[in-house]
Amino acid sequence: MNVNPDKDKVHIVLAHSYSVYFLLFLAGVFLDLIFNLKIFNFPFMMPLGVVLILLATLLIFWAQRTSRNLNKETLTPETFMKGPYRYSRSPTHWGLFFLMLGFGLLNGAIFIVIFAFIAFFLTKLVYLKKEEAILLKKYGAPYSEYKQIVKF
Repeated sequence: MNVNPDKDKVHIVLAHSYSVYFLLFLAGVFLDLIFNLKIFNFPFMMPLGVVLILLATLLIFWAQRTSRNLNKETLTPETFMKGPYRYSRSPTHWGLFFLMLGFGLLNGAIFIVIFAFIAFFLTKLVYLKKEEAILLKKYGAPYSEYKQIVKF
């Protein structure tokens, strides 16, 4: 059986980063239930939350579907620039952030909104740096060139 340890490492790092969103979401829900602080009484916040949730869900599905179809035979920077990856190197993380933020706005839940930002910056600073180091080691120059083209 041929096992690729770099692939496993990437998935472990991603699983940990996604878990941060989940745990902070649960913490936000818990604190919002305890303190019941409703911060948004504006009529446009609920529709904005719904739109963010829908767009985030589509972005996550698009990113996951695109990442499965990576052609590893002929690697060029353009190999990585498919689907949402032409705009962002971490579209799933953006999707999770918008999903959590949308839910917080929909419910007027201040702790969920705050924890959405904390989860975003924590995963960006800790886990995405690890992920990119693994991908750089695995794919080399083409991935490095891709990083220079897609900054976001």
